Amino acid sequence: MLILELLIVLFAIFLGARLGGIGIGFAGGLGVLALAIIGVHPGSIPFDVISIIMAVIAAIAVMQVAGGMDYLVQQTEKILRKNPRHITLLAPIVTYFLTIFAGTGNISLSALPVIAEVAKEQGIKPCRPLSTAVVSAQIAITASPISAAVVYMASVMEPRGVNYIHLLMVLIPSTFCGVVLMSLLVSKLFNSTLSTDPVYLKRLEEGLVTLRGSQSITIKPRARLSVLLFLAGVFSVVAYAIVNSPGLGLVVTPIMSTTSAILIIMLSVATLTTLLCSASTDAVLTSSTFKAGMSACICILGVAWLGDTFVQANLPWIKETAGGVIQTHPWLLAVIFFFCSALLYSQAATAKALMPMALALNVTPLTAVASFAAVSGLFILPTYPTLVAAIQMDDTGTTRIGRLVFNHPFFIPGTIGVAFSVLLGFLFGSMIL
Repeated sequence: MLILELLIVLFAIFLGARLGGIGIGFAGGLGVLALAIIGVHPGSIPFDVISIIMAVIAAIAVMQVAGGMDYLVQQTEKILRKNPRHITLLAPIVTYFLTIFAGTGNISLSALPVIAEVAKEQGIKPCRPLSTAVVSAQIAITASPISAAVVYMASVMEPRGVNYIHLLMVLIPSTFCGVVLMSLLVSKLFNSTLSTDPVYLKRLEEGLVTLRGSQSITIKPRARLSVLLFLAGVFSVVAYAIVNSPGLGLVVTPIMSTTSAILIIMLSVATLTTLLCSASTDAVLTSSTFKAGMSACICILGVAWLGDTFVQANLPWIKETAGGVIQTHPWLLAVIFFFCSALLYSQAATAKALMPMALALNVTPLTAVASFAAVSGLFILPTYPTLVAAIQMDDTGTTRIGRLVFNHPFFIPGTIGVAFSVLLGFLFGSMIL
């Protein structure tokens, strides 16, 4: 039965990869139906994860319509063009902080065209900075104060003596240092010379490669204000979580959960941005950020539901098989998180599905927190929206998927970045927790 269920899950993921884009979410729903037909009880739908993403994406989309995204792209381009030779290192740092700031990796979509263009101008294979940038954004989700993954992690670790502040004190430096080390290794170990790539040379000869140069962007009058409003919302969420942390004991009975606070604050930020920055609500619905975010919600709905259905149905077997091994070798928890995240398609959904199992196996808080960054293995299968977008934006053809599916330019950098983040998580965690 286990083998049949696994085959259904893998077939659904394969079908979703063939459909592309939002199709991975559709196929996930079909997979749940197939499992239900053979008698598997459907798992939990991560509605709180989806609702946080929807609220944050709504606020970001309003910011985009108000010109805030153009302002961020302009600042990003200035940073990258000031030090173009170091783009493989700078690009992931930029997407890391954009994601930390926004709580969703989809905001990195705005920076990917700039990264690809600057790399081409410098004769650097765009696949190098694009791969590190995409992976960096995925890892940053596990350190963003307003991401659904971190909010959930804080809620389960508070009763075990790890408050919100200590959690961030471990996650932010460990993931950031992991991203920097990953980028340095990719720069040193892999050939980044564009002029020697045969696919690029062929596409250049066919006239399929263009150099656009620096793009002149017209910044709307209140674009900067929209960014400041969003930033104020982020700080408000962090302040609420800190003040209401049980570890601090400042508030005995919080009026609402951190999840509810994020929803309320982000929707309020969207409202204020609409009013103060004259943003059109009709334009929000057609913005690229809103479309990408809502597509991601459908993908998470389908794939995370499919993954949770499979995991929950086989949880006793997983505990029996992995329990003793994890207690003896705690780092294996990170390996389980890493590969399961590719099936669950979301850092938050992976944490929700597997962290209770890990805690039930009596792993230490240090192991749980340090292994948390490993839920960022969404790049294993080349189907995630930001990964697909990076491939489409590189007209040199260096960012491509191999025949074996897994041999794509995101896999090795991503694995390195996650490994460093986990190892540094154990290091920083041992000093802080």
